[in-house]
Amino acid sequence: MLRTLRQFSSIFHKVPVRLFSGAVEVTPKDDVLKILHSESRDIFRNVAIIAHVDHGKTTLVDALLRASGCANEYDSMDSNALEKEKGITILSKVTGVTFGGNKINIVDTPGHQDFGGEVERIMSMVDGVCLLVCATEGPMAQTRFVLQKALQSNLKPIVIINKVDRPSARPVEVEHEIFNLFCDLEAPSESLDYPLYFCSGKEGWVRKGSMEAEKQGLEDVLETIVETIPPPQIGTESNFKMLVSQQESHPYYGKIVIGKIHQGEIKLNDKVLAVDQQGKLVETAKVLKILRRYGMQQLEMARAVAGDIVQVAGFTNAIVTNTLNEMGKNEVIPSIPIDPPMISISIGVNTGPLAGKEGSKLNAQQIKERLMREGQSDVALQVMVKDKSDDSACVQLLGRGDLHLAILLENMRREGFEMQVSPPQIVTKKCPDTGKTLEPMEKVTIEIDQQYMTGLIDKMSQRKALYEDCINIDKTRVKLIFSAPTRGLVGLRAELINDTRGTAIMQQQFLGYQEYRGTLKKNLKGAIISMAAGVCQGYALEDIQKFGPLFVKPGSKVYVGQVIGEHKLEQDIEVNPIREKKLTNVRTVLADEKISLFPPKIFTLEDIIAYIRDDELVEVTPKDLRIRKRELDSTLRKTQRKSQQK
Repeated sequence: MLRTLRQFSSIFHKVPVRLFSGAVEVTPKDDVLKILHSESRDIFRNVAIIAHVDHGKTTLVDALLRASGCANEYDSMDSNALEKEKGITILSKVTGVTFGGNKINIVDTPGHQDFGGEVERIMSMVDGVCLLVCATEGPMAQTRFVLQKALQSNLKPIVIINKVDRPSARPVEVEHEIFNLFCDLEAPSESLDYPLYFCSGKEGWVRKGSMEAEKQGLEDVLETIVETIPPPQIGTESNFKMLVSQQESHPYYGKIVIGKIHQGEIKLNDKVLAVDQQGKLVETAKVLKILRRYGMQQLEMARAVAGDIVQVAGFTNAIVTNTLNEMGKNEVIPSIPIDPPMISISIGVNTGPLAGKEGSKLNAQQIKERLMREGQSDVALQVMVKDKSDDSACVQLLGRGDLHLAILLENMRREGFEMQVSPPQIVTKKCPDTGKTLEPMEKVTIEIDQQYMTGLIDKMSQRKALYEDCINIDKTRVKLIFSAPTRGLVGLRAELINDTRGTAIMQQQFLGYQEYRGTLKKNLKGAIISMAAGVCQGYALEDIQKFGPLFVKPGSKVYVGQVIGEHKLEQDIEVNPIREKKLTNVRTVLADEKISLFPPKIFTLEDIIAYIRDDELVEVTPKDLRIRKRELDSTLRKTQRKSQQK
């Protein structure tokens, strides 16, 4: 099946085809191979797809791949297991298509606010963006964020209004909202003259310029990319230089660094230097493989030239933001500044009574090494190693939000790690002029039914939010706008879903650092704590559930100090969940009465991290998530509480 490909590639290099997970092989034709191996700098177009979460970026990229003929209807760029489960893009991914004698490198980016760092770091790789906006929701918080980053990088925009086939679509209004957004961001006049498409990425058609235009295939979008997005700007010198914007692991080649070649060319077996942003040598390596994406496949190349986005294997220590140079050079390509993290958590070894029974990676050194590797590839993540003697909290992680950190912990959990995690804390700053404490502040827009408005305002005031405006959408729904500290928004989304029966729509936009708004009591409910170790019994849980919802079920293993439920009142309560029914010789009508239990509350990792109180920890294992008190002994907890009250 690969005979044609190998015959043609013999004059360049042996070109095996490797696929993304689940992809079906599509063999490039001879004319496509000529484009892929071309040394011309003018055939490259590098473009990123940017949008708010769930506006259809990955669906559009998949449709573009099919329109170019290098993928089929079953292929998808979201190949990561967590991406498939959650239905969102987590990692930026680069692929390539050919169209009209040109090679178009397409970067699919995340839309969730917590993964904004993935968007920021790829801005140096591309020369234009396709801004995707849902025809129903219109421009939202992350739409503004990604467009602002694109305009700051002087990238050429193409605007695509997606999902116009929905009954709730309002494409004409959204078109005006997008133009107003460009004006609000003070876009230059040349950026305001953007190509406009009305699109259905799911069905694979577009209308150019207006909704009255004739339907066309997505090939028209590819043609506009070639005509509108300029060829990459490259250096005039001949020496090789490339900025590392991403990295990934390959099962055969080890670490692979990804980026755009800014000048020169690279060939197999070249010796290359990697230097950091200060120009210090990181390592010297030999180029073992040069890889390039074509649809869902990975092609090996003999050489690559300036303007192309390629993957290079052979490095062990090079990380994101490093610059690759030919031997004898230590030039630095400045990387785009990344917004600082706003939330931190502490991670340590699992010290609970059930430690070591469910995972295979248990000690502090394994946790530290894994997190340090993650910090090298995720530029929005900061890893701070604590004192080696303190294994209970060996690493502090700083990230964009609770979901950003929870995704990393979920990946570690599936790799066999056991650990315990502290409640999230906000990263504060000191004002250089006044010395006052500053904290990150966000603009929060919540769209809800009018019947929930009073309860929402009360909930937001408890979270130190300030009410700013109320906009009537229609007779039944309103849009409330607040400014709130980031710490007050942790766990809010899950509460809104429960309070409004899933009808609330929440947007967040980072405003900057403002003066600290005072102490916030995060959880107003007490905890139901186990006072015994063993296996939960249905007989005992039936009596305990009257105090509040439970987190365990019959057969669950518990230990002393574990939180097994949420008390209805503010104070904590200790119970015995392993108590069994006493067996006697007495027989009554009620002897075999049926036990009735409510279903236990099931947490996701991001929900449970946001839920826990300051005196609690989350025990994360491959099989279970448990909440426990920091101090398991009840007597010591009472002593500590009394000393704090004094």
